[in-house]
Amino acid sequence: MSEMTVSEARARLADVVDAARVARDPVFLTRRGRRVAAVVDAEQLQQLLEDAEDLADIQAAAEARAEMAETGEAAIPWDQVKADLGLA
Repeated sequence: MSEMTVSEARARLADVVDAARVARDPVFLTRRGRRVAAVVDAEQLQQLLEDAEDLADIQAAAEARAEMAETGEAAIPWDQVKADLGLA
């Protein structure tokens, strides 16, 4: 991972994009010594967003199962769900 100031990145934008895209190495941009942004490969970012969404779904499902176990509530059969949504 590399780091450079916003001003330096502005002057070397093509190099910054190439570092992120080709080397798949995020470039952190700093202002007054603090990280304020990052340039990352677009495909890598898309994959990270999809992975984060998948993890959130897994966590929500686990929480729903735990709640059902606590309350003793039974699961709704898949055939009924499809029927309720007009898919069957």
